[in-house]
Amino acid sequence: MNREHPAVTASDILSKVPQATLAFWIIKILATTVGETGGDALSMTLDLGYAVSTLIFLGFFCVTLAAQITSKRYHPVFYWAVVVATTTVGTTTSDYLDRTLGLGYIKSSAMLFAGVLLVLGAWRSTTGEIAVDRITTRTNEIFYWVTILVSNTLGTALGDFVASTTGLGFERGALIFAALLLLVAGAYFLLKIPESVAFWAAYVLTRPLGATLGDTLTKPHDEGGLALGRITSSLVMVAAMIILIALTSRREQMEARS
Repeated sequence: MNREHPAVTASDILSKVPQATLAFWIIKILATTVGETGGDALSMTLDLGYAVSTLIFLGFFCVTLAAQITSKRYHPVFYWAVVVATTTVGTTTSDYLDRTLGLGYIKSSAMLFAGVLLVLGAWRSTTGEIAVDRITTRTNEIFYWVTILVSNTLGTALGDFVASTTGLGFERGALIFAALLLLVAGAYFLLKIPESVAFWAAYVLTRPLGATLGDTLTKPHDEGGLALGRITSSLVMVAAMIILIALTSRREQMEARS
């Protein structure tokens, strides 16, 4: 999410996460949309329920996170696998809180928002900063992924609240979150707000954007959706992610050699 394109530094090479470029945000939105459709595919289409689906995705998250943390460098497959894992477990966890436990979208959104602020506050208190795209220590990496897990769970509840509770519907909900993302980008590039604030605000907002986009694709027509299959939609978006990740990685390798 750099305003400029500075020369590659040692911290860039050692960092275990990608830089926040335009391609990064496109892949992130695809990943959050997959999280919505994939989570619903297990809990609803396969009728496993929210609790069982959450346990399955939590296991997937632990496996992918272990691969990411034990790797010595940034590996796009490991990184984006963890992101997808956080979005899927976030989807089913949020649905479990909202629907099974009966907290509702407002209470769960407020609780999870407080959770994001708490994690970010603890991160800054522990390390003296909130890192963005230069994660080189184990402590920063753990805080990074905990923040993402909580924020992606928040995003599901927030997306459902805007689309369902307010009555705006999924398409208009997606437009609202897209507009908020543009406002964050404008504030970053024009008003020069801190990079960490802009990055994490955008990271949170991409999740409800993906949630509303996923519901737009898969919900029945009478609920304002396009009634596309959850499994098919998930596979198509995963394929798009793989293509973009491969193209981005190839370009980065070519730039590193030049």
